[in-house]
Amino acid sequence: MKMKAVRSIILNIVLLSFGFIFLYPLLWFIVGSFGDSDRVLQNFSLIPESINFDAYIAGWRGSGQYSFSTFFVNTFILTLPVVAGTLLSSVIVAYGFARFEFVFKKVLFTLMLSTLMLPYIVTLIPQYILFNNLGWLNSYKPFIIPSFTGSAFYIFMLMQFFRGIPKELDESAKIDGCNSFMILLRILMPLSKPALFSVCVLTFVGMWNNFMGVLIYVNSVSKFTVSLGLRMTLDIMEKTNWNQIMAMTVVTILPPTILFFLAQKYFVEGISTTGLKG
Repeated sequence: MKMKAVRSIILNIVLLSFGFIFLYPLLWFIVGSFGDSDRVLQNFSLIPESINFDAYIAGWRGSGQYSFSTFFVNTFILTLPVVAGTLLSSVIVAYGFARFEFVFKKVLFTLMLSTLMLPYIVTLIPQYILFNNLGWLNSYKPFIIPSFTGSAFYIFMLMQFFRGIPKELDESAKIDGCNSFMILLRILMPLSKPALFSVCVLTFVGMWNNFMGVLIYVNSVSKFTVSLGLRMTLDIMEKTNWNQIMAMTVVTILPPTILFFLAQKYFVEGISTTGLKG
């Protein structure tokens, strides 16, 4: 028993050490956001020399025509519809593949999965030409409208989860007078909360941090998101105020972090169980 306890203590110390190593850059970043800009890159201690919110106030107000609050609001305006569209369309398509039999089902499913094999960079130019011809450039349409056509990865993930739910529940619901839509809404979706939360969290984080896509399709500063706003703020500064950059970066990562912790229970369960059922 003593050897087992010693091994447990050693293992915990090793895990805590590695955890601290990985967390140190983030902790230093947060501490630096409360410090002096001239000394932030010279002090690598996690104990702040002074605590003030000047960097947060100045960074939020911005140093150009647009404040950082504009970029913050724009990111929500872009991200929330994309999350809603991706979730809605992926659920409907996944339900169809999981519960119904129809002509060319296997062919369509194979074609859907094959889109996962295409790298983003391969489809970038054709998509740009298409969106340009449609007049969607310098708007959020290239992100929002395609989100309502579903995501192959999330469709597959939700389909695997739906398959793990017994079909006997569907049959019982039909006897009680439920149609296919009511079965999805009242039976499958409540039982699939972990998978649904996983889709929401992953989509939100992916869209919130999207830099390349917004850079390509959006060219008006008034429509920039936080990722482009941070880059622009760094470019227009005559003297780089690293504490302001750190402060706005901390503000930027808050929404995805808060969302993850709020949905952590369902998110971890959804990732760990999807694909293992059925």
